[in-house]
Amino acid sequence: MIRGIHGLLYSSAPEATRAFFRDQVRLPGSDIGQGWWIFDLPEGDMGVHPVEDPNDAGGHDVSFYCDQIQDTVADLESRGVRFTAPVEDHGYGLVTYFEAPGGLRVQLYEPRYQKPARKKAAASSKRAAPSSRKKGSPRSSSKRTGARRGGRTSGRGRR
Repeated sequence: MIRGIHGLLYSSAPEATRAFFRDQVRLPGSDIGQGWWIFDLPEGDMGVHPVEDPNDAGGHDVSFYCDQIQDTVADLESRGVRFTAPVEDHGYGLVTYFEAPGGLRVQLYEPRYQKPARKKAAASSKRAAPSSRKKGSPRSSSKRTGARRGGRTSGRGRR
């Protein structure tokens, strides 16, 4: 039975790339010897996307997803991570990109979809959390701010 997915990033500066993801991005992992750091991410998912040009088939991308992208970007920037694009609405989620040593450009996004396991966890935490709302008071609404509305982008990197 498959238990997960193993991703690879190809870098012209592998030691610097490993240190960047370990120390600045703070991905958990372990040193498995001889300078190899394997990152152990708590979640993963994989999508299969169509290509407009059959010659583009066979490509692959790695992206990271998060909750509250603006907070995540601010946290990463405070640790020296350099973002190359503002957060934009790509339809499937709010998206930006950052640079990593070794010539890597990595997508970070806040998805609009929610996986079934996360839906169950969110529902059970709502039931477990005591209500701080007074009887008769309206529920507060949370709206996304600062993001452009727009359609999906064309080409690779779509979700």
